[in-house]
Amino acid sequence: MILIDGRPGTSIPVMDRGLQYGDGVFETTAVINGRPLCLDAHLRRLASGCRALRIPVPDARTLTTESAQVAADQSRAVLKIIVTRGAGGRGYQPPPDPVPTRIVSIHPWPDYPEAYRTAGIDALFCRCTLALQPALAGIKHLNRLEQVLARDEIGRSDCAEGFVADGTGAIIEGSMSNVFLRQGRLLLTPDLKDCGVAGIVRAEILQRAGSLGLEARVRRIMSTDVLAADEVFFTNSIIGIWPVRRAGDHTYAAADFAHRVAQALAVAGYIAPA
Repeated sequence: MILIDGRPGTSIPVMDRGLQYGDGVFETTAVINGRPLCLDAHLRRLASGCRALRIPVPDARTLTTESAQVAADQSRAVLKIIVTRGAGGRGYQPPPDPVPTRIVSIHPWPDYPEAYRTAGIDALFCRCTLALQPALAGIKHLNRLEQVLARDEIGRSDCAEGFVADGTGAIIEGSMSNVFLRQGRLLLTPDLKDCGVAGIVRAEILQRAGSLGLEARVRRIMSTDVLAADEVFFTNSIIGIWPVRRAGDHTYAAADFAHRVAQALAVAGYIAPA
């Protein structure tokens, strides 16, 4: 089911700036037994992205109602919310008084192997890098060509995910996820001040790290840090937690913390249960 500005539909005007320029933001989250997980947190991030791009923020109550409508009969599915700047403007120049387009849709649950959560995945270091753009850092905007290139690279390998660096070589995230490293009692995740998406699950893990016995730090991370870590895992709202068992030629013996945090997040309703 797809709702466009609150009405069932499957098409938008050709001149919509979301299609023309990727001018907008989006959110995806899991739906379990008709309930979108962490919807309030996703709507707050969507509103923050709209404000950063100077797109009028849609009414949260309207989006909540529309999300509930498309999710109502779904036992396990993916909810996607897109807000574009709408049509108008001359070329790249946005219109002075934009009328945003809202698209709320439901999608099938991805059929990733359960072993990705339990036994872990193989990951590569992507050749594709992220541009440095502090004005867009942290925002889940519609410009996703870097991620498309990274996923294409991963899809041509035997790996399930990949580490994506910026132009300086610092690891920023996965192609569709955030990344964490455990080094002893430290939990590390990349600084996203120049690029990358600040994930909802990432924020919750950082908040919970202390109660799970680790000290969380956000800092610059290089590929050497990844290879020196005791444990590495990827996170997002759909995959939950994917421990890494191999990165390049390096293998990891441990995934204890990844499994503990996955259990805690599932119980708290932040990710889908296994």
